[in-house]
Amino acid sequence: MLAAQHTTSHNIIYDLSNEFGADSFVIQNTADHTPTLWLQADQLHAVLRFLKPDYPMLYDLFGIDERLREHRQEQPASDFTVVYHLLSLQQRAEVRLKLATREDRAEVPTITNVYPNANWYERETWDMFGIKFTGHPNLYRILLPPTWEGHALRKDHPARATEMEPFSLNETKQAAEQEALRFRPEEWGMQKSKDGTEYMFLNLGPNHPSVHGVFRIALQLDGEVVVDAVPDIGYHHRGAEKMGERQSWPSYMPYTDRIDYLGGVMNNLPYCLSVEQLAGIEVPDRAKVIRIMLAELFRISSHLVFYGTFVQDLGQMSPVFYMFADRERLFGIIEAITGGRMHPAWFRIGGVAQDLPNGWDKMVREFIDAMPARLDHYEKMAMQNSIIKRRACGIGQYTSQEALDWGVTGPNLRATGVDWDLRKQRPYAGYDQFDFEVPVAQNGDCFDRAVVRIAEIRQSLRIVRQCLENMPEGPYKSDHKLTSPPPKEDTLHDIETLIHHFLHTSWGPVIPAGEACVPIEATKGLNSYHLVSDGGTTSYRTRIRTPSFPHLQQIPLISRGLLIPDLIAIIASIDFVMADVDR
Repeated sequence: MLAAQHTTSHNIIYDLSNEFGADSFVIQNTADHTPTLWLQADQLHAVLRFLKPDYPMLYDLFGIDERLREHRQEQPASDFTVVYHLLSLQQRAEVRLKLATREDRAEVPTITNVYPNANWYERETWDMFGIKFTGHPNLYRILLPPTWEGHALRKDHPARATEMEPFSLNETKQAAEQEALRFRPEEWGMQKSKDGTEYMFLNLGPNHPSVHGVFRIALQLDGEVVVDAVPDIGYHHRGAEKMGERQSWPSYMPYTDRIDYLGGVMNNLPYCLSVEQLAGIEVPDRAKVIRIMLAELFRISSHLVFYGTFVQDLGQMSPVFYMFADRERLFGIIEAITGGRMHPAWFRIGGVAQDLPNGWDKMVREFIDAMPARLDHYEKMAMQNSIIKRRACGIGQYTSQEALDWGVTGPNLRATGVDWDLRKQRPYAGYDQFDFEVPVAQNGDCFDRAVVRIAEIRQSLRIVRQCLENMPEGPYKSDHKLTSPPPKEDTLHDIETLIHHFLHTSWGPVIPAGEACVPIEATKGLNSYHLVSDGGTTSYRTRIRTPSFPHLQQIPLISRGLLIPDLIAIIASIDFVMADVDR
């Protein structure tokens, strides 16, 4: 994989240098070997338009506060950096562009006219860093309340509640906060009436069972027809990226479980892979297979929740109870292996927390042997139901090109006919050793998004069976000095091991300076942690790219002209988690 990435890096750097001149860019070496180039703001649009035919997706966009960073070799001077991460499906490659800004002029041009999904990413970067994007259609806070003072991911902003004044909320302040949340249609380019028709504006959420969390959509309605919609997020924001910059490298692991809280250890995996890339840690084969088995079990668990709640939102009540019973059986296996259920935080830098317990294979075998027949029953009960088909077929459709424009990944992308799964296209963490198929649909509607996920349950069962039948022998974690601490019983043998254990547990390992980002195919799409180490025991910058964030941004596009019940079906079919959106 790395050899292919090096070849792609050479090609894209050569192509850009040939088109714009070698002096136009400063090349930065990174631990993940992703081609990373610094450029000037006045070149940005021309470079992006040149790249877009081969790199049609803006995978991520975020900021870095560089002002306290010490190890910046080969990088131009910068107070605040804007990072543009592009993805090529055809070449199975990524490229990273960076813009430097000064503290007294933190301003860059918007790219919403090149990549539409940059809208929310630019709003987030302004919200968190105060970087202005000139030409943005509505540069408005997106994760923090409109009354928030400061920009939370700047290094001079407090990271703990104890560093701030005690919170208080009197009646005057509460009234001001409520008024700040008032939806004003004109601020979003909406008219209150047109051609004699007076529109109604309706809040769907943030406290409504059909929006699957604290999520609000301000709807512009003509009767029951959706004229326009404004998704409003941030009610679940907990500062997960900020916490990643105050915790030691290993102690941040439990926080990752709470991002996609249905994904469990699937959230641990991209974080571990990025840290291991930075530190040069090689994971033993047994640990790789254990990780894949647990990750796929959580994929099944997450998809079962989707399956049950999807058909429930469309009006069928029984299936969710059957599927949650299967999920409970699955959690029994996960608890037996890890000691936890939804949030075991069981992966470790360099491997996993413990070896597999006695009897794990019997429990796993019983589950994967029973599930195919259960899925057959659900197919007849739910997906072949004529009401479900009428509610979901042809609703919320989008094309493959629209999916790429809006940063849609995972099952929601494959539902449009795009045969692209990172586990197959660019295998990571040992997936190249497994035989499985990538389910694909064609219509890109609510029904096909469900079809793909249901088929993925069967493929995950297939992967888990291969783990069961081919579990290698050997250690369950690396013996690298920067991995998790040595076994506690070994600390009684010599003082060096005791000191190592104490320092690792108290302060954490010192990870070499650098940058790394290793995307994975998570339950809902591509997920990654872009980690910047400044050579310390904590991350200098922790950027969490989640699939749910761009997926919600697409709601207005696919809901206009439909009815409110259709919007409920669309929301159910997206399969998002608000903690995955807000972080």
